Amino acid sequence: MSIFGTMKTAVSGMNAQANRLGTVGDNIANSSTVGYKRSSTAFSTLVLPSTQGSYSSGGVETNVRYSIAEQGGIQYTTSSTDLAIQGEGFFIVSDPNGTPYLTRAGAFVKDATGFLKNTAGFNLMGYPYGSNPPAAVVNGFNGLEEININDFGMVSSPSTAGSFPANLDKGAAVVPLANRPSANALTGTVVTNKSSLTAYDHAGAKVLYDFYYTKATASPDTWEVSVYRQDQATNGGFPYTATAPNVLVQQTVTLAFDPNTNKLTAASPKAITFTDPNDGATPAQSITIDLSDMTQFAAAFTPGKGIIDGNAPSPITDVEIGGDGVVTAVYQDGGRRPIYQVALATVPSIDKLLPQNGNAYLPTNDSGVVTIGFPQAGAFGQIYSGALESSNVDIASELTEMIESQRVYTANSKVFQTGSDLMDVLINLKR
Repeated sequence: MSIFGTMKTAVSGMNAQANRLGTVGDNIANSSTVGYKRSSTAFSTLVLPSTQGSYSSGGVETNVRYSIAEQGGIQYTTSSTDLAIQGEGFFIVSDPNGTPYLTRAGAFVKDATGFLKNTAGFNLMGYPYGSNPPAAVVNGFNGLEEININDFGMVSSPSTAGSFPANLDKGAAVVPLANRPSANALTGTVVTNKSSLTAYDHAGAKVLYDFYYTKATASPDTWEVSVYRQDQATNGGFPYTATAPNVLVQQTVTLAFDPNTNKLTAASPKAITFTDPNDGATPAQSITIDLSDMTQFAAAFTPGKGIIDGNAPSPITDVEIGGDGVVTAVYQDGGRRPIYQVALATVPSIDKLLPQNGNAYLPTNDSGVVTIGFPQAGAFGQIYSGALESSNVDIASELTEMIESQRVYTANSKVFQTGSDLMDVLINLKR
């Protein structure tokens, strides 16, 4: 019985080493696969009951382990849609049937229909970016959509907010009320300083707004900021008028400066808001321009960089993906618009995820419940655009494993062969 048991033990040893060699072969074959996580074989003993004077050999069984939580190296590429995760988290992707999977394989390319698809054919998913940043559904895949870039081609958005700082000359002359731009008079208007800002209406048409800066009082230091729509000017100047059904765009705000800091006082307005209903949209377009960075130093009028949202109906030429996962469409005219935010997912026991074809994973009871969030939030890592996570396979270690497996397999085969020879001797005793 012990000879036969020895042969069975040798067979279990050969099977175990065959499994070990299988994981080594998988690792070496996928050593260049983006985001691949190496597998390894763990061994445990099988013990059979023995009696005094008689030993029953047992065997060995194997358990395949996956090093999914182990970070791979980051390699940079030239494609802005190649994505890598530094830290914890998985991209959420979907197959052609819409089934969600987790993956670290971020080699995404925009296909003919506009979807960001990786080399395994999975589509990247994220939350649509509306007028406000999206909120993640932490315990489920609800709300996620397959990211489609083409859905946002030739789509305009109206301007709603911006900033337009400037330095106003402290030594400028005070202008009487009747001669200020806010009076919108036919004659006698004194233009101290003027600058213009381009915005977009609901149809994506460019609209220029003229900003006038006029000193109202010297002590305390106050300035009037008046806004008009440029195409309503009379021969390029005052008065600004509008012919029905158009509506005159006119708004004025008075800024107060602290003479000690030459910045706006705490009680001063920090923005100017004006309404332009002339494109006929409902509700009417309202634009708020931040003026909180205005200064009043003894220097020439110096307008700062004007920034405003909105875009014209221009085709998308590129997409940019930030470390926080925000997907920004870059339009041909230079406009930019956030359209999606990539979400990441994780589980309590990452190495217990179930591997699937295409370098993807499914949650299991052993891995725990999926948690979804955004990059750089909580335990989630950062997304790198123009980079890929390489395989975490170490070829030198795998070759060592292969040699060890070969030697142990050979040794087990010798045990089996010896047992077989002894069995032949035992059988021949009867002859």
